[in-house]
Amino acid sequence: MTRRVIVVLPGPVAWAPSETDPARWRSALTEDVVDLVATLAEVEPAIAVTAPDRPLADAVAWPGMPVYDLPARRVGAALDAATRDGYDQAAVLVADAPDVPGLILGKLLRPLTSRTVAVAPANPGPGLLGLATRLPAPDWLPELDLDTADPGLVRAAAPHPAEVAVAPGWRRLRTPADLSTLDPAVEGWDATRMLLGG
Repeated sequence: MTRRVIVVLPGPVAWAPSETDPARWRSALTEDVVDLVATLAEVEPAIAVTAPDRPLADAVAWPGMPVYDLPARRVGAALDAATRDGYDQAAVLVADAPDVPGLILGKLLRPLTSRTVAVAPANPGPGLLGLATRLPAPDWLPELDLDTADPGLVRAAAPHPAEVAVAPGWRRLRTPADLSTLDPAVEGWDATRMLLGG
């Protein structure tokens, strides 16, 4: 049986809604993504953080959820940690997409049955929602910044572009305009919803 993990990788948050503490905002976004990942079938959840973000991880992690301590906030370091834990496949996911559907994450992992790597873009860009790969990650996979990378960068690095699948993307909450994309009728994103006033 293939062991799969989705690793949530919190990043810096450059913006928060007015009258909202940026640290609480970041925590709410991360909590919602972690809660979603923790409830998915056929995949295990984890969080990867550097030392300054360990309190954030401890606050939002579910009991027994692995927390990978990274020397630097790097996708490659998160993938290495998943490899050491014995996983066959791993996805690294941003923590500022609180309403991402589980179906989207499934579509990020699904191509790994026939492809080496899959990426899901942030819509709108720049950046990625996440990256998935068979483990250990291929040597040609470049170190990526999920806030600025795009699928073309990953495909250009591959020996054959067809080794990289482009999965459906999803929005990230990075600007005030992104708030209007949240649909109150969609279930989930409870921590973010509560912080925004219900």
